[in-house]
Amino acid sequence: MVTKEQVLEALRDVEDPEVHRSIVELEMVKSIEISDSHVRVEVLLTIRGCPLHTTIENAVREKLLSLSGVKTVDVQIGHMTDEERARFAEAVRGKPANQGTPTILDPAKGVEFIAIASGKGGVGKSTVTANLGRALSQMGLRVGIIDADIYGFSIPGIFGLKYQKPTVIDDLIMPIEIGNLRIISMHYFVPENNPVVWRGPMLGKMLRNFFGEVYWGDLDVMLLDLPPGTGDIALDVHQLLPKSKEIIVTTPQPGAADVAVRSGLMGLRTNHQIIGVVENMSYYTCANCGEKTYLFGRGGGDRVARELQTEVLQQIPIADMSKDASALFTDGSPQAQAYHTLAQQVVKAAKLGVPATI
Repeated sequence: MVTKEQVLEALRDVEDPEVHRSIVELEMVKSIEISDSHVRVEVLLTIRGCPLHTTIENAVREKLLSLSGVKTVDVQIGHMTDEERARFAEAVRGKPANQGTPTILDPAKGVEFIAIASGKGGVGKSTVTANLGRALSQMGLRVGIIDADIYGFSIPGIFGLKYQKPTVIDDLIMPIEIGNLRIISMHYFVPENNPVVWRGPMLGKMLRNFFGEVYWGDLDVMLLDLPPGTGDIALDVHQLLPKSKEIIVTTPQPGAADVAVRSGLMGLRTNHQIIGVVENMSYYTCANCGEKTYLFGRGGGDRVARELQTEVLQQIPIADMSKDASALFTDGSPQAQAYHTLAQQVVKAAKLGVPATI
């Protein structure tokens, strides 16, 4: 007959699908009862109505039925008390080596931070962030995205995640996950279509909360979609992340290039490394003849790169929005191919380690 120790050891391989940690390690297994070849297990979830309860239940049942001598399994789903939930949150959060520093900012975690900045709105900075994040994740990297554009949050909309909600356990927030991507945005914390009218200190506090109260787990790179310009949030990023790298987004027009240079100079003056410039909406390619048309002129990206003593990483072509209205470009499209190349360049410029299997 199977023993409780064998059951517990088998369940160590079952992970909570949100935090990717063993349900045994997180003390989610409340009780184990064994009667001949029948095993009954009670597993505690953090909240009632957890949409992933079926995933956990099926994983537990499958693992137990693989044990020699087990023929039938009964998996009971319970829910944690406030005290149990607090212990769960503490176990998940962990303690960084530098007390008081959010875990994600602990240098020992080895996360590379890359801020996506622009001088003005409307140049496609969020589109660049979203598509670059997806391309990096497709290379096997574990990517976090913080939608720090507090006034103009749009990352959830680009990914089709506007109506999902992060799970909150005590004061621990679980980001929305898509494969290797983990996403958090101000969108999830304000009523629908209500403008954010906070002052600078409140904006900085929210950014710190995104670092300190969101469970990011193990990441390779964190992308920050900054508000346009050189305002309070940008200043907070420069203070919180003194070694952050930056990508500057512009369009070809001289006016966009002028303000993009100012945004980049702020980064340089705070000792951040500008790893390159992305020129968005660079040209339109005729589907019939293949000829490029430069609808917004030429040279903006080159000018920004020259002024900031860096390089143009990629020129992103304009998409035919009458055929594909999504800002998350279809794999195989000219835009997706450009972002795949951009991701490779970012990996090289930021010295990101890519899994050997890729």
